[in-house]
Amino acid sequence: METQNDGLLAQIQYPADLRKLSVDQLPEVCKELREDIVKELSVNPGHLASSLGVAEITVALHYVYNTPEDRIVWDVGHQAYGHKILTGRREKFSTNRKLGGIRPFPSPYESEYDTFACGHASNSISAALGMAVAAKLEEQEGRHVVAVIGDGALSGGLAFEGLNNVSSSPNDLLIILNDNDMSIDRSVGGMQKYLLGLNTNKTYNAIKFRTTRWLHSKGLMDDDRKKGIQRLSNAIKSAIAHQQNIFDGMNIRYFGPFDGHDVKELVRILGAIKDMKGPKLLHLHTQKGHGYAPAEKDVTTWHAPGKFNPDTGERIVDDDPTKPQKYQDVFGHTLLELAQQNPKIVGVTPAMPSGCSMNIMMAEMPERTFDVGIAEGHAVTFSGGMAKDGLLPFCNIYSAFAQRAFDNIIHDVALLNLNVVFCFDRAGLVGEDGPTHHGAFDLAALRPIPNLTICSPMDEHELRRLMYTAQLPNKGPFVIRYPRGGGELQDWRCPFEEIKVGTGRKLKDGTDVAVLSIGPIGNNVTRAIAELGDSASVAHYDMRFLKPLDESILNEVGRKFKHIITIENGMRNGGMGSAVIEWMSDHDYQPHIKRLGIPDKFIEHGKVCELQAIVGIDKESIKEAINQMLTAESEKQSV
Repeated sequence: METQNDGLLAQIQYPADLRKLSVDQLPEVCKELREDIVKELSVNPGHLASSLGVAEITVALHYVYNTPEDRIVWDVGHQAYGHKILTGRREKFSTNRKLGGIRPFPSPYESEYDTFACGHASNSISAALGMAVAAKLEEQEGRHVVAVIGDGALSGGLAFEGLNNVSSSPNDLLIILNDNDMSIDRSVGGMQKYLLGLNTNKTYNAIKFRTTRWLHSKGLMDDDRKKGIQRLSNAIKSAIAHQQNIFDGMNIRYFGPFDGHDVKELVRILGAIKDMKGPKLLHLHTQKGHGYAPAEKDVTTWHAPGKFNPDTGERIVDDDPTKPQKYQDVFGHTLLELAQQNPKIVGVTPAMPSGCSMNIMMAEMPERTFDVGIAEGHAVTFSGGMAKDGLLPFCNIYSAFAQRAFDNIIHDVALLNLNVVFCFDRAGLVGEDGPTHHGAFDLAALRPIPNLTICSPMDEHELRRLMYTAQLPNKGPFVIRYPRGGGELQDWRCPFEEIKVGTGRKLKDGTDVAVLSIGPIGNNVTRAIAELGDSASVAHYDMRFLKPLDESILNEVGRKFKHIITIENGMRNGGMGSAVIEWMSDHDYQPHIKRLGIPDKFIEHGKVCELQAIVGIDKESIKEAINQMLTAESEKQSV
């Protein structure tokens, strides 16, 4: 990115440079930091509003704490762009989310200032507690550990598990609650309502700060006195605030709420509590998108707005009418149509109504749609409970986030063979969000689970038909997975028709090689075969279902072909290719089978087309695989 030679930010390469400035200079640093983020993201899209909202917290933390020796654990990497700029990556920030560039979320592989992985929400408290305990056991008593949790992440169950353990384990952890009443869409649930209503008298906090520091300085704060004073403190606080504080009730010392956009006050508060012993929680009110008016007015849109004019706030939207609809939009419109016909259908999403387009049904049928917050496991079990008593939930979860609900899918839905339709959005390689967000594992992970039906549509018509099929009576747990972004068809609407479970379809006949695909990646196969022309006789089968497999197709392919290629936009190990090999072996067929899919490693970030080429499932790689198979056969016959 182009950087200015003047200004305070130009003087800061690492936090040690930041700490050379005076406190009075920090508001200007925050202003310049926001300007940098807005300028860069206007041409290189990413997560804007969250990082703008946490600018003062970021500057204050790196100013007060001796990072990277002190540990800052971010929860949800959407918040961390300012952190990246202040920790040696300003000059490279223009490569953020690009192939070979800065990673989309903080990663210890990239920087020692990035203390932990934070692509999925709610893990910061648990990870930070582990580091705080490690500091004690490794006798690194001078090390401070801070968890920054926000953006709706406190609604996640793991956060509550972490809090429970924080309250019972010896530690000096500081938890900063970045409370902006938002995740991507507005946060929901009892905890968010509690936080909105939580207030503590500022005079009380000031007195508490001074009293606690005085007692420490006089050596009067031993463990027994500390516990007694804390109980008295909690009682006084409850009386002042007219409510019981849940954090104080867990013996986590609570401070706040304070203004999270007053950087000078934040420095003072952090300095005051920095060396206090025992677990602490600092509650800060912030505004997502703060400091950039368009983002302040529409935080959901400006969570990740795409390209925009930084001066006017006008978004640069590609509204080409000839482009196909996004798969998630087809899902959203189709779900509403089905729900209008079937009163048993309800919709469930963990904090992603806009991202998965369930907001379309939500606008028309709010009483039948449920945003449960960042709580994927709960979303699944909640759906199971509704299904047990006669409703038909469509539970939409991003594929990568559904990993968090693996046990719930098994124990709370599959075991009882309940009628829940799982729609896994963002399946396969998702692009610039990288390895924490690729939906790579669902096919291989779910295939061994009894009672599941697992399928993937090749295009939007197939998606609509599979959704219609899934809501028919007694289908049991039904998994439909589809990718991020645009589909294949401009005219995506079609009549509803049932697809018989476990049936695929032959798209093209051939004699030399059979290609078996599942899902939209089959369109790459179609294009590859078309470009090969008459040079090869290639049959193409759209399997549709991973479970149950279409055995009539497999019998036909096993009898007719010596050479088979399988292709899937998922992990090669354990996926459809593995299932085909197992079936062929069980039925005494011995063809040469080549599996194309994601290899046994985590794939980094980049454009989807770039990543498909890297893993070998793009059109050119498919053509090459077919030609190699034919060449090997030709050479074998000539020997």
